[in-house]
Amino acid sequence: MIVSWNSTNQCNMYCAHCYRGAGEKGDQELSTTEAKALLEEIARAHFKIMIFSGGEPLLRSDIFDLVAHARDLGLRPVFGTNGTLITKEVAQELVKAGALGMGISLDSLDKSSHDSFRRCEGAWDGAVAGMEQCRSAGLRFQIHTTVMGWNDHEIESMTDFAVERGAVAHHIFFLVPTGRASGIEEQSLRAQEYEGLLERILEKQKATEIELKPTCAPQFMRIAKQKGLEMRFSRGCLAGISYCIIGPNGDLQPCAYLDLPIGNVRETPFSELWKNSPVLKKLRTQEYSGGCGHCMYKGICGGCRARAAVYHGGDYMAEEPWCLYQGVQQSSGSLG
Repeated sequence: MIVSWNSTNQCNMYCAHCYRGAGEKGDQELSTTEAKALLEEIARAHFKIMIFSGGEPLLRSDIFDLVAHARDLGLRPVFGTNGTLITKEVAQELVKAGALGMGISLDSLDKSSHDSFRRCEGAWDGAVAGMEQCRSAGLRFQIHTTVMGWNDHEIESMTDFAVERGAVAHHIFFLVPTGRASGIEEQSLRAQEYEGLLERILEKQKATEIELKPTCAPQFMRIAKQKGLEMRFSRGCLAGISYCIIGPNGDLQPCAYLDLPIGNVRETPFSELWKNSPVLKKLRTQEYSGGCGHCMYKGICGGCRARAAVYHGGDYMAEEPWCLYQGVQQSSGSLG
């Protein structure tokens, strides 16, 4: 059970693909008191992994206090960050507060490409320096890469870089065109490229010591099964099933890229929203339409619900648009 909280909309970057449209601090962000109450509700709902994200979560002045509170509640505090604010002192404070891991974004081995994508000069150097500070402080970190047409050829080399730097994992995020990313939709991988990269990632997994995890590409579970590759994961798309996200102002969504607020934790306790939301209940039925509905792998894959909504007029139960396997099924008339 994983929950992510966009703890602030404030960010020191203006990334081209940001689903939150982060930059300036929002007017209605949760206060420290409200945030602690939210963490208590999250623990009450039996979640285990607590992701502090943003914006840039390290810009919250109370972040160490909130991490400590999460730890004291029995949650596992981890981060999604651009890494540039992780100084020696910050890394030490994070360890002291109880942070267990940092997901640091790095989208290319080419500095200028990464900086351009993140719209921030020095972003690459800052992220890599942040990794080094984590390693020095004994704080586990992993690298997060958003993949598109312009950088998909780098993925295996970036995994090698992650190993060299001491990362424990490399998570590859497949672009979902929501938020600012709607303006770069044409850079999304289509079915052939999507499937091909998943094949490459899982082949690379056989040859590397760290965990590789495609994200927003749940078909990796089907491909892993077809290859006989054991994974620690039980399902691809977790939206509304064992994952959700809370915005800076307390709005709850099934996932970061499915822009569908289903309630606000200021008005209704998180544990009640998680249990009773009609949208979440519908997602849990797995009663998808189109190719996803009759696919033999829907139980372990589920298709990307956010991408389904983007390309089917908001219908989050529709079929995944970039799944090559649907075409294979339809042309062969077989589920195998």
